[in-house]
Amino acid sequence: MPFSSALIFSYLSVMNMQNIRPSKYLRYLVLPTLFGTQRTKEILVVNPTAVPEREEAEHVVITVFDYNNDVCDEKKFDAVEDVLTYKQNNRINWINIDGLRKTDVETVCNHFGIHPLLMEDILSINQRPKVDEVEGILFCLLNMLYYNEESKTVEQEQISIALGKDFVISFQEDANRDVFDQLRHKLRMPNSKIRQAGADYICYTMLDLIVDNYFVVMEKLGERIELLEEEVIRRSDTRSLAKISQLRKELIVLKRNLVPVRDILSSIQRSESDLLDDRTTKYFKDVYDHIVQAYDLSENYRDVMVSMQDLYINGVNLRMNEVMKVMAIVTCLLAPATVIGGIFGMNFETIPWLHNRFGFFGAVGVMLLIPVWMLLVFRRRGWF
Repeated sequence: MPFSSALIFSYLSVMNMQNIRPSKYLRYLVLPTLFGTQRTKEILVVNPTAVPEREEAEHVVITVFDYNNDVCDEKKFDAVEDVLTYKQNNRINWINIDGLRKTDVETVCNHFGIHPLLMEDILSINQRPKVDEVEGILFCLLNMLYYNEESKTVEQEQISIALGKDFVISFQEDANRDVFDQLRHKLRMPNSKIRQAGADYICYTMLDLIVDNYFVVMEKLGERIELLEEEVIRRSDTRSLAKISQLRKELIVLKRNLVPVRDILSSIQRSESDLLDDRTTKYFKDVYDHIVQAYDLSENYRDVMVSMQDLYINGVNLRMNEVMKVMAIVTCLLAPATVIGGIFGMNFETIPWLHNRFGFFGAVGVMLLIPVWMLLVFRRRGWF
């Protein structure tokens, strides 16, 4: 066993004997965990050619909004077979599936005419956000972002939106959270604008709410950047550099989602699909403006982080220069005493003042007077 591994094993054994949780102190013992290198692997290691190993959801929740201008029926199901009857029932349907299982996705896609290639995208992992139109289905794939207050990280959840003639089907990974509560509230309101519009308006509203939530995440990151900047200016250390590195990783996650979503909205604006009404296309322009604004803000965050890293490096160099200046001054002040002591310590028989009763005091006085005079000269020249 290597020395470092044996040391860690002994440390954990002592902690267990004393009923102390070793995980509380392990991050200080193992240096890679201190700087969040595991987060780097999560962000950067993505292989789109690998077969996705998605875990089957233990529980699936299916919510259906079946509505028109006069009526809105909201129902929940546990089996996908219960929603197959909502195809072409002369109403607008929003079918939201929380929790992905391969058999359920295949059943829904085959019944509603969603192409197998789109089915693979729905079941994919870490897919790049994109938009496609295949065989009468407008398909959007993107990520919803959340900010985890405990781990201080940006979490992402993949969502797939399939827009048909009179239906919208959304596939989500997490059944416990999303950003569509405002959409559900508007659907429950009689004579609301969304109840009077078509299925494409549902798609627009979902994209708008996802993009708006990006700003919530960016606001949290902005607060961290502000606090970190004050910390770097006041008292920066190695931990400050680690925080800068971790925060830059979260900005990478943010930018990785903003740029493709901007391309999605740009493609929808230029699309001539029959599924998009001309009146609704204008609303997508508003969402596009929002995502462009979010992208510009993320670039500003990135510039601030680069400047903050330069500020940290400059602060370290400044402190080093101060230390070197003090050491240089001390060396200069001790140099006369060293020279005088060296001269009077030479092994010659005849040295002036060598046998004088006041020779020692005179030498010490000169050793003190010269540094005092040097201090006055340094002070007058503003060297310290």
